[in-house]
Amino acid sequence: MPRLPPDLVRKVRRIELATLGLVDRGIAGGYHSVFKGRGMEFAEVRPYQPGDDHRALDWNVTARLGEPYVKRFVEERDLTVMLAVDVSGSLAFGSRAVAKRELAAEVAALVSFAALRNQDRVGTALIADGLVRHLPPGRRRSHVLRLVAEILSRPAGGATDLEAGLHSLLAALDRRVVLFILSDFLDASLERALKAARRHDVVLVEILDPHDVDPPETAPVVLRDAESGRSVLFGDTLGGLLTGKRAARRLRDERRRQRSALLQQARRLGLDHLTLWTHRPYLPPLLAFFEARRRRLRHG
Repeated sequence: MPRLPPDLVRKVRRIELATLGLVDRGIAGGYHSVFKGRGMEFAEVRPYQPGDDHRALDWNVTARLGEPYVKRFVEERDLTVMLAVDVSGSLAFGSRAVAKRELAAEVAALVSFAALRNQDRVGTALIADGLVRHLPPGRRRSHVLRLVAEILSRPAGGATDLEAGLHSLLAALDRRVVLFILSDFLDASLERALKAARRHDVVLVEILDPHDVDPPETAPVVLRDAESGRSVLFGDTLGGLLTGKRAARRLRDERRRQRSALLQQARRLGLDHLTLWTHRPYLPPLLAFFEARRRRLRHG
């Protein structure tokens, strides 16, 4: 990896110190309670052999093929965590002190250090207009610092094709993983990719700026597309001008529709979902997510 600019080194170091402190304060334990100890992982279906436990019979396969088949499981000794991080142009936006991409980098680092503390492997996929970087899973601290640097150093522009990137990543995975997908999910159509990802343990982490869902009501409204770089005047014509209030309302309604569709999709496919905001501390909702998932697994 080439030598990093001093300002990027300082950012990576700040994120490392902040996230390691949070890991020491209990994040690692929360991670362990909801992602470790899953017991046995499905490996394959094979023909029944004398001595096999009859409780392992796969009745669907047995009925379809006309002879007994059993499910084989292997012990989950460790986990592989894969972080699919959106680094397209829209993640470079931030109306507050922190841009969405910086928040994504910090959350990715926090999850990664928690995984390493539990002896798990961590890999990363950076996605923009497809899969632009794939870092294979590893267990080294330098591996986490590299992924943070890669996220922060990507150029600010670029289009999004989250679904194409996810399909490429899924095709490269040869075992079940815990898959965190970090994105703002703007204009993302992920139905096919998320269906394909259901064999993995998927967590959708929605990274949002308040202006993503509540644009300012100023007139006229000039919007710059962070991915194409084009600026457009947007809204409804009123006396030759474009009113910011109506434009903001239209954007707000469209964004709510997009978010509602994403949440419905996650529920329908049985995927976990977590929303983090650039203007709010991310630790409380992350801990609440761990606790809610722990309770669900315990009673499920």
